[in-house]
Amino acid sequence: MTIPDFDTGLVALLGLRIDEVTADRVTISWTMTPRLAQPQGLMHGGVHCAVVETAASLGGAAWYADRGTVVGVANQTDFLRAVSAGELVAVGTPVHRGRSQQLWQVEIRDSEQRLVARGQVRLHNLAKTD
Repeated sequence: MTIPDFDTGLVALLGLRIDEVTADRVTISWTMTPRLAQPQGLMHGGVHCAVVETAASLGGAAWYADRGTVVGVANQTDFLRAVSAGELVAVGTPVHRGRSQQLWQVEIRDSEQRLVARGQVRLHNLAKTD
């Protein structure tokens, strides 16, 4: 899959770098900046949720391809370690891919490979109608 150009929208706003998109794996990296912090100076949990959703959606769309499109119907993200600075990498992989739904798991790690957040997104496959 060709990685779309994300020069606008939430991906650009968060400063995400879409490094890899295949039907079996998505990799996203970014740098923690003060713009992504909550008032205590830690990474806002919503950033983790948005990255998890982005990774799952890109991977799900790559797998579903020309059969239609996918939409997220559930996002459950756990925050495991506080982040106040540094580089982060999210890796998304499929757990289940069926006729009508997909489930993707995403792990977010810091530069020391520590797991800082983990989430899963359920996607609904919307088939093209002719």
